[in-house]
Amino acid sequence: KMQVKTTGIILHQIRYTDSSNIVSIYTRKFGRMSYFVRGASKKKSACRPALLQPLSVVEIEAVHSPKRTIHTLREMRVALPFYEIPFDQVKIALALFIAEILHKTLKHSENDEELYIFIENSIRELDACKDGLGNFHLVFMTQLSHYLGFAPNMDNPDQAEYFDLMNGIFIHQPPSHIHFLKPDITNALKKLTTLDYQNLNTMKLSRNERSELLDKLIEYYQLHLPDFFPVASLDILHKLWE
Repeated sequence: KMQVKTTGIILHQIRYTDSSNIVSIYTRKFGRMSYFVRGASKKKSACRPALLQPLSVVEIEAVHSPKRTIHTLREMRVALPFYEIPFDQVKIALALFIAEILHKTLKHSENDEELYIFIENSIRELDACKDGLGNFHLVFMTQLSHYLGFAPNMDNPDQAEYFDLMNGIFIHQPPSHIHFLKPDITNALKKLTTLDYQNLNTMKLSRNERSELLDKLIEYYQLHLPDFFPVASLDILHKLWE
């Protein structure tokens, strides 16, 4: 057994017994790990329910057992206080969606310092975001694809009218399969690849364009990650911008 301390990001939790939950945390030192949290709903617990909200950034002290897949959490504290996410319905929905995307993509328990920093920084930006919130999750998914190894190939996007989702490339003619973006959505994707969290509001999308772009990004992930199952929080996001 080993006593450990690290920061981490709450991805997901499930009820295990009446008095304990299993919480999935993407940690800075160890990658994705699962922990038993006992008495999460009790006042004297090592962990208050508010700490277990999706995307909470926490400091944890835990005991890791080499032969176990679920470890024991000793203590948990806030590492990054939120000012807006818990009190803003749109940001709550975006946090749920992003946490679900991460839960589905970060399957392995190995640390990746650059990826951890990117995710934690994205959470800070979401909490502070004032303008262009409707584009936040689109930029997040586009940037995350770089860290996951299937970012759109930007070698010759200028004249290309279509984006081939299977091969991740911009092309001049529609491919022979059905997984591609039409010209208007291809143009939106080109613009998306130039955005960061500082200039989110420079891309104007209609409700339909935003919905289609999100659905196509999900399809892109499904094509490149074999066990990327349907996203439960997708409907909530579509309803947000109706």
